Amino acid sequence: MDRPSLTPVIVLGATGSIGTQTLEVADRLNRHVAGLATRSISPRLVAIAERYPDARIAVAEPPTGAIDSALERRVEFGSEAIAGLAGIAGTTVVNGIVGASGLEPSLAALEAGNRLGLANKESLLTGGPLVTEALAAHGGELIPVDSEHSAIWQCIVGEPDAAVSRVVLTASGGPFHARADIDLSSVTAEDALAHPTWDMGPRISIDSATLMNKAFEVIEAHFLFDLAYDQIDVVIHPKSYVHSFVEFRDGVVKAELGEPDMRKPIQYALTAPERITGLAAPFDPIGVDLAFSVPDRERFPALDMGYAAGRRGGNAPAGLNAADEIAVAAFLAHRIGFHEIAGVVADALDAVPPSPILTLASALAADAAGRIAAAESIAARSNR
Repeated sequence: MDRPSLTPVIVLGATGSIGTQTLEVADRLNRHVAGLATRSISPRLVAIAERYPDARIAVAEPPTGAIDSALERRVEFGSEAIAGLAGIAGTTVVNGIVGASGLEPSLAALEAGNRLGLANKESLLTGGPLVTEALAAHGGELIPVDSEHSAIWQCIVGEPDAAVSRVVLTASGGPFHARADIDLSSVTAEDALAHPTWDMGPRISIDSATLMNKAFEVIEAHFLFDLAYDQIDVVIHPKSYVHSFVEFRDGVVKAELGEPDMRKPIQYALTAPERITGLAAPFDPIGVDLAFSVPDRERFPALDMGYAAGRRGGNAPAGLNAADEIAVAAFLAHRIGFHEIAGVVADALDAVPPSPILTLASALAADAAGRIAAAESIAARSNR
């Protein structure tokens, strides 16, 4: 492979938060943007396409109306087109797609031997065994873009695998963890969306508030770093300056810290192992609050559900993620309460029989089964 800092960049989910920040970083690094993928045609995509006139474009959904003729000549439609874009050899692919549809292009990127900067959590939650198999078989690279996993990755570079004793993921705790006085059965969507540190989309904001997002990150860490679940811990760190720790068997602890800024892990995924001047401001440690506390597992049971689903393996992580997506949507639509999200997910996990993840089709089937089971739980609750 060419030097990662020079290879063309393909951005999947180009109009989303990760995608737009990746393009910002690529521009700063003077990297050639070779491809763009999105879910649908939008004014934002049109504007981005004009900035990168040589980039190939893939869009998942067919247009609902007329589109600009110049753009039409450049666009291919369908999931196969997105996977084909990710499978262009000799590129660095950043996968910022939201949802299980991100699994297929992740596999395509790795099967082409590309570097994959992974921000699509469903690739590992829905198809973790498939991703690790593709990574081992085809000589590609996988570097996480999520801030916590990027921190762990950077701390273990150059260290023997056997030297790692455990990793510690940090969680902000969302808006409610530090508020034992709040009755979780009465919080509103507006309350839950008010994340104290990060400006994120609706689902991830709710998942942060329930600690489900951290449950997902535990499972992702298992696949990314080949760690047993008892080697993965979680602590609450509301200010989000420390992005994660790694503790080695000699007792030495490494951590990556700084102001919350997703452009840093994105840039590392594009350039590692090189360090190139980027967009992030210098970190001033004076007055920084580095307080930590243990998670409240009783009020926020989603965290332990993640450990349980991870240990079950097979289709359980896919079901966990899919059921949570349906439950969060129901909460945002005022169909269930905040405190019921975890219950819906637990119902779904109980309802779906265990099965292995052996193919892309089985991974997507597990995702679908989790959604159906969650919808049935929500319907049952509304009929009580």
